[in-house]
Amino acid sequence: MKEQILAAIKRYDTIIIHRHIRPDPDAYGSQGGLAEVLKASFPNKNIYTVGKEEETLHYLRRLDDIPNKTYSGALVIVCDTANSDRICDDRYLLGDQLIKIDHHPNMDPYGDLIWVDTDASSVSEMIYEFYLFGMDKGLKMSDEAARLLFAGIVGDTGRFIYPSTSNKTFDYAGELIQFNFSRTELFDKMYEMKPNIVKLHGYVLQNFEMRSDGVAVMVITKELLEEYQAKPAEASLLVSELAHISGIKAWVFFIEETDQIRVRFRSKGIVINELARKYKGGGHPLAAGASIYSWDEMNEVIVDLVDICQEG
Repeated sequence: MKEQILAAIKRYDTIIIHRHIRPDPDAYGSQGGLAEVLKASFPNKNIYTVGKEEETLHYLRRLDDIPNKTYSGALVIVCDTANSDRICDDRYLLGDQLIKIDHHPNMDPYGDLIWVDTDASSVSEMIYEFYLFGMDKGLKMSDEAARLLFAGIVGDTGRFIYPSTSNKTFDYAGELIQFNFSRTELFDKMYEMKPNIVKLHGYVLQNFEMRSDGVAVMVITKELLEEYQAKPAEASLLVSELAHISGIKAWVFFIEETDQIRVRFRSKGIVINELARKYKGGGHPLAAGASIYSWDEMNEVIVDLVDICQEG
């Protein structure tokens, strides 16, 4: 599949790279990392990264604003997006050929070429592997590409502590840090919190509900977000903060937005992505998300999560 993807890249003069809505560092890292590899390798090609920008990730990359006509005769690549309805910017269908590169379970096999590796820690790891495959076939790595791919790997492995982290992950990260970028500066940007988010963090740690069945629940309403002057995306960054609690099996955050309630699942071993799919979401076995549209649905989600924890 890597051979076919590289052949497609070489055929097209214009390549447009998408990723998923509500992006995280791996979405930006894989999208931007691939773009920078292709720019270094094929300087005469037109390479674009598109989608709605996420302000908290501006330190990684700013995206391109292109007209619809740019898609005419173009190759479109979608990174880190399991389901077609989660692709950011639905113009991905306007291109000439579509490639999917992802590490989530392939429940929605969209695209003319599909490269899915569920064993990969991140799509950023896959992009670096793609570069290694193509080193003697014209692919080049740049310092900026290395910075982005390293950020994506760090983000999706939780700084190398998640079970998806493999020996290969460490090998690739070790190779990427040989390039010229500041890890200190990158880590500062990735993990620094504004004072209001630190206070929200404290609120979460003091107010989550820990149940006797090993399930923890945190509810963040619009009113709470307004009180702490926080955005839903900033609140979502706090989901993993409950991972170190003794006795916890799985937990869920309910974060209220204008038109929906985002449901963020995490687990210490219980598979929870099937539950996310029940609520029209998805994700990894131990980290997934979904949406509900009223608080009445919240108790149903909690009951379902308790049930799978008891079965597990």
